[in-house]
Amino acid sequence: MKITGLRTRAIEIPFDKPIGTAIHRIEGVAGLLVWLDTDEGITGESYLWAIGAHRLPVLDAITRMLGERMIGKDPRDTTARFDEMWGEINFLGHKGVSLFGIAAIDWACWDILGQSLGASVSRLLGRRRDRVRTYASGGLWASMTIPELQAQARDFLDQGFQAMKMRIGKPDIGEDIERVAVVRDAIGPKVDLMADANQGLSVPHAIRLGRRLEDFNLVWFEEPVQAYDLEGSARVAAEIDTPIASGETEYGRYGFRDMLERKSADVLMPDLERVGGITEWIRVANMAASYDVPVSPHLFTEHCLQICGAVSNISYAEHMPWFRPLFSEQVELVDGDLLIPDVPGLGFRFDPDAVERYALDRRAQG
Repeated sequence: MKITGLRTRAIEIPFDKPIGTAIHRIEGVAGLLVWLDTDEGITGESYLWAIGAHRLPVLDAITRMLGERMIGKDPRDTTARFDEMWGEINFLGHKGVSLFGIAAIDWACWDILGQSLGASVSRLLGRRRDRVRTYASGGLWASMTIPELQAQARDFLDQGFQAMKMRIGKPDIGEDIERVAVVRDAIGPKVDLMADANQGLSVPHAIRLGRRLEDFNLVWFEEPVQAYDLEGSARVAAEIDTPIASGETEYGRYGFRDMLERKSADVLMPDLERVGGITEWIRVANMAASYDVPVSPHLFTEHCLQICGAVSNISYAEHMPWFRPLFSEQVELVDGDLLIPDVPGLGFRFDPDAVERYALDRRAQG
């Protein structure tokens, strides 16, 4: 089997209402959809995402550059393809947008491999489970009012979630405490609750806030400080009892090795596009396992289910519905768990009608 070509298409999914975190105002999500074609008629799919469609041309350029280097090669040899791309980006560097391009092609190759063998990617990786605990992540934003927080927390319960994450990071610690308290009151003591500051705090502020948050029995306190401040994150982790989760903005196995060595997080959160795809994601998870550190994937709910099905040290899957409209299949939530499909490849395919609906080139023509 040989790779014959790579196709991309830019899309954007607008939100009904803008959302806010400690550092972002998000009006919608943009994506670069990727199709990797082969001479045997099997096509692998993947996608990259960004806040703001103006960033997509950069992702498209790096993906196409690397894709051209893969033409004529066998996509089923995933390790060989990854290593070749890793060498190709040496001049550009092994962090940042270069890893995005590798990721798009790498996980499309895994999709092709699974389809060619008639097996799910989780089977290829060594399937460990058929369901995984999930947390609702598409809500409880920092921009919401307290009544809105309470209503949405109850709605998540009604949908069947048994864990959820809220965003914090207000300048006033008291305001964050009040917001966490009302959500905890709305869901009760037995439902898992996480809090994410989205890198919005200083180290002293995060420590003071973290100590007061301990009364609410949080599963984790996520990204309290800037992601590049590994020393600062380690200081917060050492000063509070609540586990620190971080890593969604880290790149490649060497970045995560630094996190583990510095003890900057108690839970690692590799992001499929930033880490470099499935091949590198698995390497990071296995490295974390040697430190007895759990991992939890950041975003990419549908495609990350296959990873969750195989990795031993998974703690939770993130349920983010942002890209749900793109897929022909939908995730299944049962008793607070997401079911992990056992079908060839990654288990989720782009819906052609949805692609047309959200395509930026179609909007431009309209």
